[in-house]
Amino acid sequence: MLTIHEKANNEMVADAIAGFPDECCGFLFGTGEGEERTVTAIQIVNNAKQGDKRRRFEIAPVDYLRAEKFADENDLQLLGVYHSHPNHPALPSEHDRVAAQPYFSYVIISVMDEKWSDTRCWRLNDEQQFEEEPITNYQLIK
Repeated sequence: MLTIHEKANNEMVADAIAGFPDECCGFLFGTGEGEERTVTAIQIVNNAKQGDKRRRFEIAPVDYLRAEKFADENDLQLLGVYHSHPNHPALPSEHDRVAAQPYFSYVIISVMDEKWSDTRCWRLNDEQQFEEEPITNYQLIK
């Protein structure tokens, strides 16, 4: 189960709307014990995908290194990645699944016509397939 603090949620949604019609992306930081995770901070990163960014995102290796450093310096865990789906539901694609890491939570923010529509989270199971990770206690923006 993932809990997202209101400030972190608002920043993710604002990034998704600002990036529209391209996909945005960033990192999730916080604390976690077992299946209970709490996102207290995010880090927005540049979508490094070459070419059309409307249906794909890519995070540069240097941004992963910066995220690990940020987590260490702030006594936080790097919990996962968020990205947006412009004019598309908050459902992971096959491309999302193939690129996913086993430990990470993957928050997807659906933005329809420049307005927030939905936020959902996903994690890989033992069969390397996405399962929805419930999100609790966050403020939705409409």
